[in-house]
Parts: sequence; C-alpha cells; structure tokens
Amino acid sequence: MAYNGSGGKRLCTGTDLDVERSNGNNYMAGEPRRKREPPARPNHILLYTIINPAYPITVDVIHTISAPHGQVQRIVVFKKNGVQAMVEFECVESATRAKEALHGCDIYSGCCTLKIEYAKPERLNVFKNDQDSWDYTLSEDVQPVQRSAPLLQSPQYTGGRPQPYNMEFGSGGPPPPGMKMERHGPPPPHHPRDGRGYGPEGYGGEGFVPPPPMHHPAMPPQNQGGPPQQGAVMMVYGLDPQTANADRLFNLCCLYGNVVRIKFLKTKEGTAMVQMGDGVSVERCVQNLNNVTVGDYTLTLAFSKQAYLSEVMNPYPLPDKSPSFKDYVGNKNNRFLTPASIHKNRIQPPSKVLHFFNTPPDVSDDQLLQVFKDYGVMPPHTISKFPLKSERSSSGLMEFQNISQSVMAIMACNHATIQHPGAKFPFVMKLCFSSSRQIGQGKGQQKKDGQGQESNPRQNNGMPEHDYY
Repeated sequence: MAYNGSGGKRLCTGTDLDVERSNGNNYMAGEPRRKREPPARPNHILLYTIINPAYPITVDVIHTISAPHGQVQRIVVFKKNGVQAMVEFECVESATRAKEALHGCDIYSGCCTLKIEYAKPERLNVFKNDQDSWDYTLSEDVQPVQRSAPLLQSPQYTGGRPQPYNMEFGSGGPPPPGMKMERHGPPPPHHPRDGRGYGPEGYGGEGFVPPPPMHHPAMPPQNQGGPPQQGAVMMVYGLDPQTANADRLFNLCCLYGNVVRIKFLKTKEGTAMVQMGDGVSVERCVQNLNNVTVGDYTLTLAFSKQAYLSEVMNPYPLPDKSPSFKDYVGNKNNRFLTPASIHKNRIQPPSKVLHFFNTPPDVSDDQLLQVFKDYGVMPPHTISKFPLKSERSSSGLMEFQNISQSVMAIMACNHATIQHPGAKFPFVMKLCFSSSRQIGQGKGQQKKDGQGQESNPRQNNGMPEHDYY
C-alpha cells in the first residue's frame, strides 16, 4: 500500500487493485488479464462433449446422429474428462454442418446434451473397431492393426495373483471352475450403411441396431405431461449369492425386454439392480418373475427409484470371479432390438416346458443334455424336437421336473454355445418359456388333438416354432 506525504490519500500502485465503477458495471482495474486463446479454426474433426450422460454413449450412437450431416470417417469415444468423442468427417464443410445442427441438442430427452467444438488433431488414430472406436474407411475384410496381447490376465479373474495372458480366452483369462467361456462377447461391428451387424446365421441372427438417437429416444421413459412415469430400473432380491452373476440374470430378464445394465450390490448379498430398455419391460419382469422359486431361493422383484444405473469403472468380483457390473447395450442376445424381433417374441410366465431354437440341425438329445450337465444344472427329462423346416438350425421343446429347474436352466444355459463340425462359428442355443404345460406322450412324438387328428407339432401359442426369435 502506498500513501502520499501530505493528504494521506491512498494511491494505487501496479500491485494494488482498485474497484472502479463505469456505467453501473464493476470490474477490477488492476486485475491481471489472462491471455484468451483464439477460437479453434474450422477443422474436419469435431470434439463432442456429452453433458449429463444418463445413458451409454457408443460409436453407434455418435455415428447415427452425425452421419446425416456428412460422411464420417473415424470416431473415438473417451472418458478422460467426462464423456467425450472425436468425430472425423471427410471435409470441413461436413463438420461445420454437423456442428451447427447438433450443438446444444439432447441426444435423448432431457439428457446427453451435446457441446460441439472444432478439434485440433488433423487425423484420428483407431487401433481397433469396437464400441469406443471405429474406422469407417476400411472395408469389411480389412481391420485396423490390433494391439499386441497383454502380458498378464486381468486381476479380477485371477484373484490378484499375476498369471500369464491366455490367448485362448482373451484378456479375461480362463473361466473360473464351474464357469464356461464368456457367452455374450463384444457387440458385433456396426455397418456404416444400414446399422446392421455382420455375423453368420448360426451365431445369432439379427445384428446390432444402435439406440434411436435425437428426436426418438427409446430408452429414456417419455413423459408428455401428467403424472411422472415409472423408471426402467428394477431391484432383484433373493438371488443365490454363490451362483448368480450378471450373465445369468441377463439370460432370464432378456425374455421380457432389452437389458441395458446389471449391477450387483456389495452391501446386500444376493441383490442386484437391472436397468431395462423401458418401464414396460420392468413391468413384464415384475409380473412374471416376482415370487418365482429358483432352487432354495425365491426371487423378489420391485421397481427402483433410480432412473438409470451409472457405469461402474472398477466392479468388484462376484464369488465366481465374474464382474459385479456389466453393460449390455448393443448385445445381440437382446431380443427386442427391431420391430421384426419384437413381433416374434411371445411373453410367457415361467413354466416347466422350455422352447429351444437356433441349435445345430442334426443336434442329438445327448448333446443337448450334455449342455445342461456342463453348466451344473438339472437336465430336462423329456426332449421333443420339431421336424426340420430347413437345414440351417433345429428347434423343439424340453420339459423339466418343475418350474424351479426350468428357470435355473434358462439362467445357466440360455445362449450357451454348441459346436458343429460343419459350421464356421458355434451355434448359440436360445431358450424361452413355452405356452405348453407339458410335452405329449413321448420324445419326438406328435400330440393328437381332441378329434384324434395329429396337431402341428411346430405350433406354440399359435405361432410356428421357427418364428420365435
């Protein structure tokens, strides 16, 4: 502080701050001014920042909202500072159109707001095509250069003990005792033209369809006035703490709607939270699965107050060493992805008779029985295969002693793989509850109707068996 010699009035030096008033606006006259960075020059690469990312953001979501404004070449999604993505367009003009059209928009209603800026890089580097990065300039037969295999397996699968990486099972390492190889795998590739995935018929049929973007938010529940609607998250109590895991719960819940995320609670043993695609799917699960007995436990399902499940970056391992949190967005084993697949599904309550399909055309009863034995559940006592409609796959019915056994079978063996020597990829067996309450006189026999005429064995709930998804 400095003063003059006579009047004692305060003088402002270069280090003092004096508040001056000009036209009613306060500002600090002596405040050191920060050098403002010039705005980024127009570039063909944009930086997307997603504000309030209530739902998962993948390359398919970003591609779907960006493609209408120009040809997208590469996308990289990263989560260093929140959720962000870089999108490389073919030219600056396309990037400018996308920036002007999308900045400030909500991807989904009331959330996932876009802040878009020009990025500085001149080219994006994509090392692999997955849900977080994609190079759309490569043909279907040419894949990006893969990174070298890691040196050790992930600690969550090895109990913290360093073990060499196993190429046969990938980064997760070999499955723990009693568990099979990962049956769900990564989402199939996104097709740059029609949004469909590639994949052989025998490996699962329908490809991946990205969530509807922008003006058609399908996952967030819509509320156009009136009382608030129920969310899409449910609580599941009464799970067997030793055998239950995310995949087994997915195998059961996917019969009633698309599964988005599953999270087991560490503080409540045998309890999990499941985020479905919409509130209607939660209602179906609660109506059909609540109070169902599974082994020595009884399931209790209820709506959760949470609107969605947040991503868990480091989930704790369950007793079987599988992660306690899994994201199923884009998983091809979800059965309500397209209008056609939705139409083929028949919502049925649990019954002791299961419908099986997408199995090898010449699969034997012993092969089917062995699947259930391998997963440690009671096999069916009766199997009835439908006459083959085509040489691509087979289907039929299987009956268990009671509903408890059939539910355990679906949780363990739904989407189990069956090898076939004539197929490039294994068949993924799919199970669902049948409207039939029992199988006829014997294995493989046709059931006669009340007039003594043979009824169509492929009819199940008024629907030909091959129309089940």
